[in-house]
Amino acid sequence: MQTSVYADSRQAGEAAARDGAELIRQAIADRGSASIIVATGASQFDMLSRLVEAPGVDWNRVTMFHLDEYVGLPIAHPASFRRYLWERFISRLPLPLAAFQLLDGETDAAAECRRVSAMIQQHEVDVAFVGIGENGHLAFNDPPADFETDTPYIVVELDEACRRQQVGEGWFPGLESTPTQAISMSIRQILKSKAIVCTVPDERKAQAVQRALEGEVCRQTPASILQQHEQTRVYLDEAAASRLSNAPQA
Repeated sequence: MQTSVYADSRQAGEAAARDGAELIRQAIADRGSASIIVATGASQFDMLSRLVEAPGVDWNRVTMFHLDEYVGLPIAHPASFRRYLWERFISRLPLPLAAFQLLDGETDAAAECRRVSAMIQQHEVDVAFVGIGENGHLAFNDPPADFETDTPYIVVELDEACRRQQVGEGWFPGLESTPTQAISMSIRQILKSKAIVCTVPDERKAQAVQRALEGEVCRQTPASILQQHEQTRVYLDEAAASRLSNAPQA
């Protein structure tokens, strides 16, 4: 695992996008195509805005997989991750993606898991763009996370801390309106990615970052599993890194 700390979220996002774009370009150069996983949420705003502007990426050779989505949430809802990815990523690319697999949370969730699981099993993922939740979650794998299942996509229950984060970020007006279930890429599927680019800004993530990067690897801090992936690159701003005992500067 490689960790870098930047002065602010903009710089962290720029660095993550720059390095992620280079990994995509290298995959295309090596075998003519690339497959990526894209996360959503406030932590990815700066990274995605720079990634879509990255020079020299032949996006029509890139297949994108969606990391997670709420069960039962309409695509028209402001918190829909399908809507988020379309507005902030897919529609802003200079060339169309070769393919993109968005999770449909409005259909039968178990069937949707099977559909997209079958799709991703046909690909070798080059880069997974992820974040870390305030409760230490990775994707929507809340604690205690399932570290064992090999199923690529699973239906998960969202804990209260996760749901409160969504309210705090302004996606929902209150806890009662926040979904309680989601479709999430599993931990093992994320770890199958050749490289993981993890972008985490903001002081409210500082405790989770410290537990994930310096604590023991455990199901109560799902993102701690990233310590076991040699090609994980973590991009923090100073606020998110404020509780680390030895925060490296970029």
